Amino acid sequence: MRIIDLQEAAFPVQSTMRNAVFSFAEMTTSIVAVRLDPGAGSTPVTGYAFNSTGRYACGQPMRERFFPRLLRAQPESLLDAAGVLDPARAVAAMLVGEKPGGHAERSIAIGTIETALWDAIGKAQELPTAEVLARRYRGGTMQRKVSVYVGGGWYRPGGVAKDVADEIRSHQAGGYTHVKIKVGGASLDEDLRRIDCALSVLPDSGHLAVDANCKFQREEALRYAEALAPYGLRWFEEPCDPNDYSLMAELASVYAPPLSAGENLYGMQDVTNLVRLGGWRSEKDLIQVDPPQSYGLHAFASMVRALEAQGWPAGSHFPHGGNQMSLALVAGLGLGGCEAYPGVFGSFGGFADDTHVEGGFVHPPQRPGIGFEGHSALHALMSSVGAGLKAH
Repeated sequence: MRIIDLQEAAFPVQSTMRNAVFSFAEMTTSIVAVRLDPGAGSTPVTGYAFNSTGRYACGQPMRERFFPRLLRAQPESLLDAAGVLDPARAVAAMLVGEKPGGHAERSIAIGTIETALWDAIGKAQELPTAEVLARRYRGGTMQRKVSVYVGGGWYRPGGVAKDVADEIRSHQAGGYTHVKIKVGGASLDEDLRRIDCALSVLPDSGHLAVDANCKFQREEALRYAEALAPYGLRWFEEPCDPNDYSLMAELASVYAPPLSAGENLYGMQDVTNLVRLGGWRSEKDLIQVDPPQSYGLHAFASMVRALEAQGWPAGSHFPHGGNQMSLALVAGLGLGGCEAYPGVFGSFGGFADDTHVEGGFVHPPQRPGIGFEGHSALHALMSSVGAGLKAH
């Protein structure tokens, strides 16, 4: 099994939504295509990935550093004992010559390439990537049913509080039961009205989470925590800067309901710091790392296993990114649940076209690999990148 070729292209994420910090109107993302020769006379396969949403395209370091390092590596040096391409060894090859620290400068580019390799490996083995992950890291089979929640409640031009209730009703009609909405992009009073409107159409506060997208400094973070605590929400996500561990710990000491963070952490050491220094509580708080933005699926699986040894159940992890990459990871590792972005981010949001949500759950696709082929709009973009790959 060997890597034949790799390509990257940047695309707009096709959204004008706003959170508390920025608009996605100028956001781009990288699609990666990798051609893999399975060996033994088998037909080459093409794996794909994109670097999720919320960060920009990162093709330059891919083309200048990471693609060349993979293609220069001796093919056998990237294989495991069974002769299968090992994504962890591929990451090690891409890291040669890289200085420690500063993970976000390279973790997103490397993680996207690594995720595309998992897609290709699943196709080469004619198995869903979720099944490959389950066998490798859990010694079992993939979950056939995954809990999903909507990442919604965006700030819209001219929007009013009751719009949140209307949005949630539309998601409920689509089979969703749990929703997350934004806070921090309006006044506290307005955000509380938005929360009240959301709760007016949900069974209870355990079906609602809120996300501040790292907006708050200390005074405002504590003010929101005090105001939100009586609601007993499912979680309060990213209340402050992701690396302000002292403020994280202070919030955890005064805010009794669950907290969550992780989409802006880019390696195991970042998550270790959150747990060790940020006061994160294994019995209630949640971790939401974005897989292709944090060195990929092997790094995520390694993080889950390391934290399990410290008392963190797999259900504590809700990977960021409402897409099929996160869905495959949740199904493969038995995680807490998967985010979903219905109707947001154009071709880059949502699952396969034939995926149906029922009672807040989906049945992951059984297609080989991650299953991008079932998402017609996204696969059309991916195929345009794959068309530039060398055949052999």
